[in-house]
Amino acid sequence: MSDLEKHTSSRDEREDALQDFGLPPDPDAHLDQEEKEKIEKQLVWRLDLILIPWLCLLYLLAFLDRTNIGNAKVAGLLDDLDLSIGQYNIALTIFFISYSVFEPLTNVLLKKLKPSLFIPSIMFFWGASMVGMGFCYNYSGLLAARWFLGLAEAGLFPGVNYYLSCWYKRSEFGIRAAIFFSAAALAGSFGGLLAAAIEKLDGKGGLEGWRWIFVLEGLLTVVVAVASFWMVHDFPDDARFLTPDDRARVIRRLKMDQQASAQHEEWNTRYLYDGLKDWKMCVIGIVGFILLIASDSPAVKYAATFLGALGIYPCISNTITWMANNTEGVYKRGVVLGFVIGWGNLNGIVSSNIFFDGPRYLQGHGVIVAYMTLFLFGGSLLMTILLRIENKKRREGKRDYLAEGKSEAELELLGDRRPDFFYTT
Repeated sequence: MSDLEKHTSSRDEREDALQDFGLPPDPDAHLDQEEKEKIEKQLVWRLDLILIPWLCLLYLLAFLDRTNIGNAKVAGLLDDLDLSIGQYNIALTIFFISYSVFEPLTNVLLKKLKPSLFIPSIMFFWGASMVGMGFCYNYSGLLAARWFLGLAEAGLFPGVNYYLSCWYKRSEFGIRAAIFFSAAALAGSFGGLLAAAIEKLDGKGGLEGWRWIFVLEGLLTVVVAVASFWMVHDFPDDARFLTPDDRARVIRRLKMDQQASAQHEEWNTRYLYDGLKDWKMCVIGIVGFILLIASDSPAVKYAATFLGALGIYPCISNTITWMANNTEGVYKRGVVLGFVIGWGNLNGIVSSNIFFDGPRYLQGHGVIVAYMTLFLFGGSLLMTILLRIENKKRREGKRDYLAEGKSEAELELLGDRRPDFFYTT
């Protein structure tokens, strides 16, 4: 049998299995492959235009709201509330405690309550918490507002990444996750300018400038949250903006993608060396932070900041995409993403308490270099090796016993443990 016949046969068998599992029939069955690909490209482009821009706006506001306390500090927050540097750092830290603790739970709620209800609701509550920060008159009030801000924001980042993984194929998800996460960098780029403009309202209505920063940015979030009840859509099987045929196309392409195996590459030690030599590993960021430690020159520090950001930001979206692509099952993927993102954000507690020795911040930058070397570089290398070992075992049939005697429905329940699921490495 030729390769083409094998491919056609396996595709037909998979099609029959998908039909038996209750998926909608293919609305494009009568078209040739070129016509199908054209329709699919148009569908994906439409999804991008409808889903991605608004979600980016939501994360931009979330990042703006969690970081504007730094701008408020510059505008006189510490003096007006009589806070010490230690108390200010605790106020930063408490956000990450509630944020990280509740993240693993949020994706289950997202699935239960539907995105069009869950995401706008949490956004409304974190906007309200932000407004409340503008009316804090003591340390305990600030801590309470920051705690609830973290609690409400906890559902957005893991929730949206999980949500996107339910719309796009594994090969498409990464770039969408990266675009979504880039909103954080955008927020950082103009957040200070916006705060500086708002601070000029100092004294208006009897409120200090830093209070106006919290109030106005919080009110903006509340307004966008209300609009989001109409602008955020549900999962593909319930999304109202899709026609019945488009809904069938989205569901089918996801199911086919989840059951498709990766390329049958064999392990070779050259992959290890290629990976170590690849400029895209967390190495750029490590170089950037080493330069921040080593140099007093403002020009060098400025350039090193760009290198640090260039090394760190892609790692976050890549890690999330990697985990999502390697975890199958609706609720399992949601819980895993929640734990991964929650664990990562728990380290906000560390970052809030290591930058003391300015202006060079040797301790803070040194800790970040250690994190990037041990966890981003070393952890990624270890995970790649282990996943490739597991893929090799599956290709050799050493996991076939897991599928013996099981129906297609029972195989679905195995998720990423099914023998024909190959991990992305």
